[in-house]
Amino acid sequence: MATVTQRGPAVATVWRVLVLGLAAVYFAGPALASFYFSIHNSATGVDFHAYTAFFSAPGFQPAFQQSLLLGVGTVVLTTILMVPTMLLAHLRYPGAKRWLEAACLLPLVVPPVALVVGVRDLITMSSSDALAQSPLPSVMNALQGNPPVLLALVYTVLALPFTYRALDAGLTGSAVPTLVEAARNLGAGWGRTLWLVVVPALRTAILNAALLAFALVLGEFTIAKILSFGTFPVWLSQFGSTDGQLQVGLSLLSLVTIWVLLLLIAAAAGPRSARRFGRPRRATPSSPKES
Repeated sequence: MATVTQRGPAVATVWRVLVLGLAAVYFAGPALASFYFSIHNSATGVDFHAYTAFFSAPGFQPAFQQSLLLGVGTVVLTTILMVPTMLLAHLRYPGAKRWLEAACLLPLVVPPVALVVGVRDLITMSSSDALAQSPLPSVMNALQGNPPVLLALVYTVLALPFTYRALDAGLTGSAVPTLVEAARNLGAGWGRTLWLVVVPALRTAILNAALLAFALVLGEFTIAKILSFGTFPVWLSQFGSTDGQLQVGLSLLSLVTIWVLLLLIAAAAGPRSARRFGRPRRATPSSPKES
């Protein structure tokens, strides 16, 4: 009986190691093959030019700078739009949560190509002679400036499903309604409550939503290509025809950057924040002198 009892955990451990090993091979195998391709040189054997020469590559800096600005702008817009809206739906109008969820999940149903075709038609319509005297052409020209605010608005719409899910999980799994009610009872205004109570309590959820929106901007290609904006993915696709190793190297660097950001978010949401919001500290036994 003891042998059978001991064999159960051993078999479970073997299966766990096997599944994790297969998952590691599935995810790490293509990355390692791409890394080998990016450093392989038939003449010298190993060459790291794909990881050192991209700063001097033509067009890299303006394209990457534009993607960074778009990423930061999208994160700011989604945070300002969704945090108060989600808080209002959870605290004041719980019946509106279903409608808010349906509206935020629409970008998953509507194809991005259909969305960008509508935006392109709006740009074309604003340049027509019939609307030449209206403020629409000047507004559209301003939105297409540098950085292109129009593209940030489109990315904000695309990021709504991910932002909603991250913030909804944070609000559902925390004591934010109780904290907000306590702050309001103590005389704090809505602005002070939002900044000093809600944002620290939802720090992990806001960081997750920001990371998802930022990763979406760094990897989005179709909309920027159709609207003729020179973002980093568009530049990477065009530059890959001249230097495939550099293209693969930059793709790996982007992947590593996202993983590093995930680790930083996990570190920021450590035990300290869990103790401050929602989880009580363990009671330490009192010393004989205190008793």
